[in-house]
Amino acid sequence: MPRLGMVIDLKICVGCHSCTAACKASNGTPPDILFARVYEGEVGEYPNARRQFLPVLCNHCDEPACVPVCPTGASHVRADGIVAVNGDVCIGCRSCATACPYDHRHYVEPGSLKQGYFNGDLTEYEKVKYQRWTEGTVIKCDFCKDRVDAGMQPACVVTCPPEARIFGDLADPNSRVSKLLRERESFTLLPEAGTKPSVHYLKP
Repeated sequence: MPRLGMVIDLKICVGCHSCTAACKASNGTPPDILFARVYEGEVGEYPNARRQFLPVLCNHCDEPACVPVCPTGASHVRADGIVAVNGDVCIGCRSCATACPYDHRHYVEPGSLKQGYFNGDLTEYEKVKYQRWTEGTVIKCDFCKDRVDAGMQPACVVTCPPEARIFGDLADPNSRVSKLLRERESFTLLPEAGTKPSVHYLKP
């Protein structure tokens, strides 16, 4: 059984935010909700200081803290390791958001699906995309599961100009993600949380 995950190469990430834009466009999330974000900072000291970027998204943990606290079973782990939310049974209690140590759960505020980005009116694009979401529920990155099920890569992976994002089967020792993790030094975020993230970062 596959265990889908992602490797992000911080050595070649240029902080262009293409992943953020691609995710936003593909998922059509409501205002102020971004499944993919890029944190920026500076490392080193003058004259050797440089910009460093850290793209973040749902970590699709092997032992997700968000799933066992869900009272309805809306938060669940698919057989391929993707952590998803069933909006039809989510009651918006936000227990999952409280449990997630990475702050990657997003609540769809009542009324937010009626407000567009342009003068408050919904564009035709927003009218279509917003049909996926339900006000008063929690939504999150799901590795673009509909694309994955159709044999495609997540939108953020396809759009990354330097190809810093690599998506694949962590359970397959011959997959590119597995080979990269063997060849390069890597880390996950907040390992002390014990969630065993499926998103790994290659050190720059």
